[in-house]
Amino acid sequence: MFTGDDIQVLKIPPRAPRANAFAERWVRTARTECIDRLLIFGERHLRTVLDEYADHYNRHKPHRSLGLRAPTDDDSDVIPLPTGQIKRHQVLGGLINEYQRAS
Repeated sequence: MFTGDDIQVLKIPPRAPRANAFAERWVRTARTECIDRLLIFGERHLRTVLDEYADHYNRHKPHRSLGLRAPTDDDSDVIPLPTGQIKRHQVLGGLINEYQRAS
């Protein structure tokens, strides 16, 4: 099935549970936060949803390894406190909300 789509299958080494831990963690997070909550209608829809979720994951979602900061934070020592209004941006039709300072 995979060779028909020109996809190369890489096998993990036996008895190496951490060989693909990063990929498994991302798949689990994407499934629990996004895919399991939506009705996917086809491959094109799935790719669109995953692209939008990956953008949210890489730009706005807090990561434990970064001290619960988003990867795009400029200064990791300063926690900006909002002094004005906060604007909410809905991602994936309101499944995920992102918050930013209103300008």
